[in-house]
Amino acid sequence: MPSVILKSTNKVSAFVRFTLGAALLTGSLMSNVYAETAQKNLHADWTELLEQTISPINKGHSTAVDYSAFKNQESELQAYLDKLSEVSRAGFDAWSKEKQLAFLINAYNAWTVELILTKYPDLDSIKDLGGLFSSPWDKEFIPLLGKTVSLNDIEHGLIRGSKRYNDPRIHFAVNCASIGCPALREEAYTADKLEQQLTQQTERFLTDSSRNYFKGKTIYLSSIFKWYGEDFEVGFRGTKSIQSFLALYTDALKLDQQQVLGLKNQDFSVNFLDYDWKLNARK
Repeated sequence: MPSVILKSTNKVSAFVRFTLGAALLTGSLMSNVYAETAQKNLHADWTELLEQTISPINKGHSTAVDYSAFKNQESELQAYLDKLSEVSRAGFDAWSKEKQLAFLINAYNAWTVELILTKYPDLDSIKDLGGLFSSPWDKEFIPLLGKTVSLNDIEHGLIRGSKRYNDPRIHFAVNCASIGCPALREEAYTADKLEQQLTQQTERFLTDSSRNYFKGKTIYLSSIFKWYGEDFEVGFRGTKSIQSFLALYTDALKLDQQQVLGLKNQDFSVNFLDYDWKLNARK
């Protein structure tokens, strides 16, 4: 009789362990799903605003911003910014890299729009918001992760300076409210779509032959590559130079075989084009 009880107990214990394991696995999966859903909900208002205020220009390579429409919906924009400000540093640190990076890119772009609205329509460029010895990007007006920070703090401190992300494609996602900038995307960045979104933004910018093109033995590139050249040398997908980074996007650049070979052999000189700082406002 005792042996029968022991066998029965073992079966019950095994069943309990299996049930607990399944519950933990289900809980973990549900937690991941909840986290992704929560982030989408966090940025849903930003997507809605962008869909109503952004329009493609330059054959889709760029976008123009309807700042007047943003002005009319400034309370909705402020509500979104308030949501971003409510995120704690501890909560942010617990997120995945993808969720963090999407959050920071959205924060940079949304607060850039907010900065423009402080003077719009009485400005021609974001640079008009600076002074003789001050930069608009150094203004500390953003309540984020428990501190009051600037746009430069977000881009150069939290994104680039952290060395956590090391993805040069962010330069085609953050938008400085200027015509020379890559497009302000028509939707918010989210963790589950971030890889696809960064790839699309990069290709979208590189296919613009008015800002990046080859002529003879020279590559003419946006000044973004000059200002942030070091970010294209940190080993992203094995690349150690601007040329090797561009070699990842030969289709977007529409290169022939000879140009591809020259690029891989770095048999090209690089010239940087002037940057257009005029406001990217819809006309």
